[in-house]
Amino acid sequence: MSEENVQLLYGKVVTPSGVLEEGAVAIQDGKIVYAGLARDLPQRWTDSAASHHKSDGYIVPGFIDVHVHGGNGQDFMDSNKEVLDTITAFHCSQGTTSILPTTMTAPKAAIDRVLKEVNEYTQHDMPYATVEGVHLEGPFISPKWPGAQNPEHIVLPNVEWLEEWESAYPGLVRQVTLAPEREGALTAIAWMTEHGINAALGHTDATYDEVEAAVDAGLRQGVHTFNAMTPLHHRKPGTAGAVLSDPRIHAEIIADGIHVHPACISILARLKQDNNLLLITDAMSAAGLGDGEYMLGDLPVEVHDGIATLKGQRDSLAGSTLTMIKGFRYLINNVGLSIEEASLAASFNPAKRLRIEDRTGTIEIGKQADVLLLDNHLDVQGVWVKGRKVF
Repeated sequence: MSEENVQLLYGKVVTPSGVLEEGAVAIQDGKIVYAGLARDLPQRWTDSAASHHKSDGYIVPGFIDVHVHGGNGQDFMDSNKEVLDTITAFHCSQGTTSILPTTMTAPKAAIDRVLKEVNEYTQHDMPYATVEGVHLEGPFISPKWPGAQNPEHIVLPNVEWLEEWESAYPGLVRQVTLAPEREGALTAIAWMTEHGINAALGHTDATYDEVEAAVDAGLRQGVHTFNAMTPLHHRKPGTAGAVLSDPRIHAEIIADGIHVHPACISILARLKQDNNLLLITDAMSAAGLGDGEYMLGDLPVEVHDGIATLKGQRDSLAGSTLTMIKGFRYLINNVGLSIEEASLAASFNPAKRLRIEDRTGTIEIGKQADVLLLDNHLDVQGVWVKGRKVF
């Protein structure tokens, strides 16, 4: 093995077996070739490595965001190469190394266009966060729980549309959020499960029993848990009760202190300890920018003190301005998760849902080098995507 292109990272290494104090990671040809104690590094590497990067903090796997609408002033609904570069660059600078551009409830023609643009983007080298596919949040949701989705574009679940998208862009649609109580939903869920697409519930008026029927049909994920779903009541468990109690359901969480109280996140985390808690941002175009007026899909949004709401409706949250590194810190500093638990939620668990855990999501020899270097305050010091230092 030639040492000329080996990169060495030093810090506390978060691995599947625990945190290695005074650890090191070696990267070569886009892969992790060493993850262990720094003192055990071969001398030839320490003498001849192309670069050395040291931190008094942590080395963690890159974050994987399966639910994100935009950032740095851009929205995935307006996708073209420039928009995709802008959003993936911004979120990559905040630790996201893999991403699922997420659409809004919109006319079919608008969704068609996004899929076409994203598919074209993935056919070339992606300079920032890797686009792993698309998450369709709607249009198959409940008109009773539209949240910041435009109710004019809500339709019943349509397998013909799903078949058309899968035929045109095989494997591009990786997740679809829908209301499982709607007519045709169980058929759509079964079809998605058969074709390897994550069927997720969200913006839903479903009862506990309706969710359980959907899970039996193949649904396995809850979108932004607690938000835009029927709440938990001791005699009517509702959608939230089903997500909490059914271990088959993987639960997304927006850990920003705005969408969900930290005590509720703690309860969820205690119940989801089988690699089934997923940190997401649900970030919209205002992420990375200041207060002001923005658009989320085709709806106007106001951001005040970092809180995004529909214009003129301060009680209606409209996505977030969260980044994965901020959510990661929140899980540790405000909810009380260990860094290992937070790393699972931000990296391995979403990789497992996307069925890419064989190549990314953990720091292990042989996996692609999607790696973050953090300082002891958990701020990003360096970002590597497939072994290339991007930030």
